[in-house]
Amino acid sequence: MKVVFSRKGFDSAAGGAASPIVDGCPISLPIPARDRSKTTYENLGLASLVKEMTRGKLTGSSLCHCDPMFEGGRCAFGQTGASQTHLLNNGVKKGDVFLFYGLFSNFDGADRHHRIFGYLEIEEVLQLGSAPTKVHQPRDFSIRHPHTIGEWNENNTIYVGSGRIAQTDSPRLRLTMPNGPVSHWRIPSWLRETGLSYHQNPKRWLSDGVLHTTSPGQEFVADITGNRVAASWLKRIVGLIEGKA
Repeated sequence: MKVVFSRKGFDSAAGGAASPIVDGCPISLPIPARDRSKTTYENLGLASLVKEMTRGKLTGSSLCHCDPMFEGGRCAFGQTGASQTHLLNNGVKKGDVFLFYGLFSNFDGADRHHRIFGYLEIEEVLQLGSAPTKVHQPRDFSIRHPHTIGEWNENNTIYVGSGRIAQTDSPRLRLTMPNGPVSHWRIPSWLRETGLSYHQNPKRWLSDGVLHTTSPGQEFVADITGNRVAASWLKRIVGLIEGKA
């Protein structure tokens, strides 16, 4: 079984700011889009928030790349190009889990850090190809998925399954260590044992359970097959996201 730490949402390069935590709830802002989208921030109810976080550079009428997409306890996530090749080479498939994380801060921009904000347990892998159409839209999603619009790489793919976004800024979903650089993660003990793709350099594994993550990052894969400690950790994280813990 694979666990994928998948970076999504606003950051310094895409959007120009961190996603905010508002009243104890992390709100991942989708990155802006120039094309291959029919969704605006206003469509998602994020017009005033995105305008304030970007100081007017983006508004409610701006297009966004709404991905991953969550609706009714389901999630649809698209990937393509080198990142999709990395997932394929690492054997990511049905039954594996994406843990989506991003850059967050308090509403005033303080305490920038990485945190997990959602998950997807893969039930179906849709291979759309380079010229998808509306017929490739995943079932049960009312908003058109961006990976079904326009031209993409030949390995254009959508992963579909159960999934939700967190409604709490629990410290247990925070990856960045307190008062540390954003890229310094507190890690569970099992992760050093299993390893993490793109982190083969032993110098990145610091003392006291801290990992210096590589940047930029898109998809970091850990193989937890047969690791009961890791499976228990993952179950707790999913429970936190679902509000059951």
